[in-house]
Amino acid sequence: MKTGIHLVSFDVPGGTPAIAPVLTETAQLAEEAGIASLSLMDHYLQIGGMGLGDVDAPMLEGYATLGFLAAHTRAIRLHLLVTGATYRHPGLLAKIVSTLDVLSGGRATLGIGAAWYEREHHALGVPFPPLAERFERLEEVLQIVRQMWSENNGPYTGRHYRLAETLNSPQPLTRPHPPVLIGGGGEKKTLRLVAKYADAWNIMGDLETVTRKSEILREHCEREGRDVETITKTLMHLGAPPHDAASTDAFLKDMQGYASLGFEEVHLMPFGPDPRPVVQYLGEHVVPRLDAL
Repeated sequence: MKTGIHLVSFDVPGGTPAIAPVLTETAQLAEEAGIASLSLMDHYLQIGGMGLGDVDAPMLEGYATLGFLAAHTRAIRLHLLVTGATYRHPGLLAKIVSTLDVLSGGRATLGIGAAWYEREHHALGVPFPPLAERFERLEEVLQIVRQMWSENNGPYTGRHYRLAETLNSPQPLTRPHPPVLIGGGGEKKTLRLVAKYADAWNIMGDLETVTRKSEILREHCEREGRDVETITKTLMHLGAPPHDAASTDAFLKDMQGYASLGFEEVHLMPFGPDPRPVVQYLGEHVVPRLDAL
C-alpha cells in the first residue's frame, strides 16, 4: 500500500515568507521518504474546522502551488484532492493539468469532484449552481478533458459547455492521458461517474462504509461493462497521522482491512502548523511497513 501526503494548512511557522521554503522542504522530505504522492486541497478560502483556522487563514491557489513544487521535486506525483468542477472552465483545466504534466515530467493527476463549498464561490463571485447541475457539469468536464487529451480537436457541445475547438498543445507527457481521480462516495451519481470515467477513486470512511461503497462501485462497473479492478482505489485517512509506536501499530492494523478490499494508497493529513516532522516520522516508521501490506 502506497503512502500519500495531503497538505491542508499553509499557516506555517514564520508566516507568509516561510510558506515557500516550508513547502519545498516538505515535498523534498516526502520524496526522500518514499511517499508516492503529494496533494493539496483545492479551495479559494480555508474550510475551517479540524483545527485549520478560520476562512481568513492562508490558502494558496492549488495549481500554481503544484507547479512550484514540480520544480523542486523529481519523482513524487502531484495533484489536488480534489478540484471542484465549478472552479475553472474545463478547457482551461485541461490546459492547466497538461502544463503541470509536461513541466513535471509526467507526474500530474487530475483529481476532481462536484464542489461543495458555497461560501468561497459567493466570496469570489464564482457561480455555484444547484447540486444536480454541478454533477451535470462534472460529467461534461470529464468528457471535455478526455477529448482535449485525445487526437480529436473538434468541437464539444454539451448542455452547459460549448467549445468550438478542443485543441490542446502540447499534449501531456503521460499517455493516453494523466490519471483522472474522482473523489467522493455518492452512491447514485459519484460512483456512476467513477465507473464510467475514472482511472482512480478516493473515498473516506470507516471500513464498513468503504466496504459498502466498494460493492456499489462494483455494481456500477458491471452496468458500464467495466472491470472494477482497472480503477485504482485510494483512501483519505481523516484521523491524525501516526506519530508514535502505539499509533503506528494501530494505524497499520486498520489499513490491513482496506488493503484487503484492494485499496492501493492512503492519503495522510498533517494537521499541525509544520508538516515536516510528520513527514519525517512517516518516512522512518510508517512508509516501509505500509509498503509491505
